[in-house]
Amino acid sequence: MTVSPLSGKRILLLIGGGIAAYKCLDLIRRLRERGAAVRAVLTRAGSEFVTPLSVSALTEDKVYSDLFDLTDEAEMGHIQLSRDADLLVLAPATADLIAKMATGRADDLASTVLLATDTPVLAAPAMNVRMWQHPATQRNVNQIERDGVTLVGPNEGSMACNEYGMGRMAEPMEIVAAIETAFSVPHRPLAGRRIVVTSGPTHEPIDPVRYIANRSSGKQGHAVARAAQMAGADVTLISGPVSIEDPPDVTMVRVETAQDMLAAVETALPADALVMAAAVADWRVVERQEDKIKKADGGVPHSIALTENPDILATVGHAGARRPRLVIGFAAETQNLLENAGAKLRSKGADWIVANDVSPEGGVFGGDRNTVRILHANRVDSLPTQSKDAVAAHLVERIDAFFNGIDTAASLESDPK
Repeated sequence: MTVSPLSGKRILLLIGGGIAAYKCLDLIRRLRERGAAVRAVLTRAGSEFVTPLSVSALTEDKVYSDLFDLTDEAEMGHIQLSRDADLLVLAPATADLIAKMATGRADDLASTVLLATDTPVLAAPAMNVRMWQHPATQRNVNQIERDGVTLVGPNEGSMACNEYGMGRMAEPMEIVAAIETAFSVPHRPLAGRRIVVTSGPTHEPIDPVRYIANRSSGKQGHAVARAAQMAGADVTLISGPVSIEDPPDVTMVRVETAQDMLAAVETALPADALVMAAAVADWRVVERQEDKIKKADGGVPHSIALTENPDILATVGHAGARRPRLVIGFAAETQNLLENAGAKLRSKGADWIVANDVSPEGGVFGGDRNTVRILHANRVDSLPTQSKDAVAAHLVERIDAFFNGIDTAASLESDPK
């Protein structure tokens, strides 16, 4: 099982005063899921947006806030607090805190910790777009970057002040990825490889209101794209409609229908590998209605004629010279898992099929964990139940092994096919 680069790491999270402070609660949870220990410093302004109790409940540790607290200074002085961590994370990094870092001010616990540390600092700026664009802020940002502070974000988007532009704090998973990068040994085994990943469902419109779709959150496909990018690959992620965050530093292509997805996949080729994690709808309506279909007399809807969607996996699996060297499909089944996945492997021209049981009681669709088996032409490899991020990391390791001619079966429990 792949060990997270955050396992055993100590993170000191300094929470600044801004509406984005609420994201820090999710950030703490995400970090601890990956094995990191998180201790928090909450500024006075930050406590206007999140409470010490909520932060303490998630970190399972004391929350520090007062520079002149005699008990804190006796037990864990600000100097020791600043150094008893592997990384300092400032989120949200407000214009005020950035200015304090740039000028060396230390008039509260957070700014004192930042000045007293010799530990690396990662900052996630968050502020109004005009504040971000102000020459003073840009000077301060340039200064702290010269001082060695690493930035993640800000992003462009809508803000709580009803303005739009650059200044939104990076999302928690973007910050997690930046933290993982800070701790990761710079080993990028898939550097130079092009990998195409599909993710999420497709929506096949019936009329402007209704559509046919599968129950897919896109979490597993997005996790694969994120893991491949972290391994150095040039990743194109082709995603159906999902409500989760885009992985950082991948080429995003958003589609709606199966036909859209096929066209996007063909445009993204050639590639070294294709990972078809999307749950593509098998059928679409023959004739999409331009207006909402109304109830027929008696309340019975009109019959809807369906036709089969293109089989993207089979199309690419049998694409001849344009076929990627490695083609991986996914099989989501509710019965006869190995039998159905094996038939898919043989008929689609795939090299591997990642099979999982998506029966409702398993909670795979929309959940954060997965139990998969990987089918090859001559064997089935079983993986333990684990997070979708861990499944993705394992799959990427196997992709790397494939390109290096290494057989990974020895490290896994293999079932007879």
